[in-house]
Amino acid sequence: MLFAGSDRDGVANGKITVAYRRWAEARVVEGRIYRTNAGRIEIDSVRQVNPDLIADTDAEVEAADRRNAKDVRRRLRGEESHPTFLIRFHLVEGPDPREELAAQADLSADDLAELTARLTRFDEGHQGPWTTETLRLIQSKPATRAADLAASLNRETAPFKLDVRKLKNLGLTYSLETGYELTPRGTAYLETLTS
Repeated sequence: MLFAGSDRDGVANGKITVAYRRWAEARVVEGRIYRTNAGRIEIDSVRQVNPDLIADTDAEVEAADRRNAKDVRRRLRGEESHPTFLIRFHLVEGPDPREELAAQADLSADDLAELTARLTRFDEGHQGPWTTETLRLIQSKPATRAADLAASLNRETAPFKLDVRKLKNLGLTYSLETGYELTPRGTAYLETLTS
C-alpha cells in the first residue's frame, strides 16, 4: 500500500490507522506486515464496506484523517464498480528484517547454499526457471515499470509482480516508486554466479 501526501506523514507518526481502498479484490491480508512508503504496517483487519453507508460519525472516518464521509468517498480511486475495503492497521516499530537482510553484501557459504536452495524451489514451482533471469533483468533495467519488465519476458504483469515480491522477501530486490532495483545482497548473489 502506498500513502500520498499528508496521509504518508499521518501513517508514519501513528495518527492514521485506517485506510479506505477501492480494489477489484483485497490486496492485503489480516495479520500480515507490509512495507509502505510511510513505514511498516501490520494489518489488523480488512473488510468490504458499502461506501454509500459510511457515516460522518463513524470512528474510522476520523482514524483515516478524513473530514467526513463525503471526503472519504471523494478520495476513493479506481474503478467505481470495484468494491471498497476498510483496512485497519498499526505502525510496526523497529528495524525491518528484510532491510537488514537486503543490506548484507557478504554471503557466507551457508547463506549462498540456503539462497540457492530457495531460488531452486521457486524455479521448480514454476513453468521453468525464472529467478536468475528476473534478477538479471532488474539489474540491467532498474526503475523500469513492472509492466514493461513483464512484457520483455512475455509474462503478465500481476504474476510477474508476485514473483518479484518473492525475491524481495529474500532480500534480493527493492521496490522503487517505479520498478525495482537489486539490493546489495541481490547484487552479491548474481556476482557469485559469474565468478
